[in-house]
Amino acid sequence: MLTVLALLWAVSMGAAAQTSVLLTELRGERAPDGLYVSAQLKFDLSGAVEEALGKGIPVYFVAEADVFRERWYWSDAHVASARRYMRVSYQPLTRRWRLSSSSEPLSNAGLGVNLGQYYDSLPDTLAAVQRLSQWKVADASNLDADARYSLRFRFYLDSSQLPRTMQLGNIGPSEWNLSVDRRLDIPPEAGK
Repeated sequence: MLTVLALLWAVSMGAAAQTSVLLTELRGERAPDGLYVSAQLKFDLSGAVEEALGKGIPVYFVAEADVFRERWYWSDAHVASARRYMRVSYQPLTRRWRLSSSSEPLSNAGLGVNLGQYYDSLPDTLAAVQRLSQWKVADASNLDADARYSLRFRFYLDSSQLPRTMQLGNIGPSEWNLSVDRRLDIPPEAGK
């Protein structure tokens, strides 16, 4: 009984201490070539995450968008998905921060195409991570002009990409929990 109570207390303390992400803006816009999402996030990294970054350990963030077509007679139909993977790392030799972004999971193998940008400070790097602008999440061929859609947006720090020793040593720490999950309704095109 004491073990169960201790476990419940630990879980509740972890949830209370979780780093919060504030989604200050989330917009979905239809365009002739598809559906675009813009989002503005606000969060601060915990001391443990900043310490890991300072020691040269990269930290991974993931933004996900799933588009569903609303149906009155059945559950909503999944129409499209998009993912954006971001890796923040510190380059000690140049004393600069690097942000790598890709639509495919980033790995240390060096394969794949990604966009790399350099910044002079961690706050500048995080400002780029926290801003998603005109991100195409669905092609026009997947969308009907007169249908209603909903968008599920999710942003989180991907602790599964951390080195295995950190994953094993930090099971369930609230300092590494950073996420937000929201739903947005997309109305039919105007005039249709």
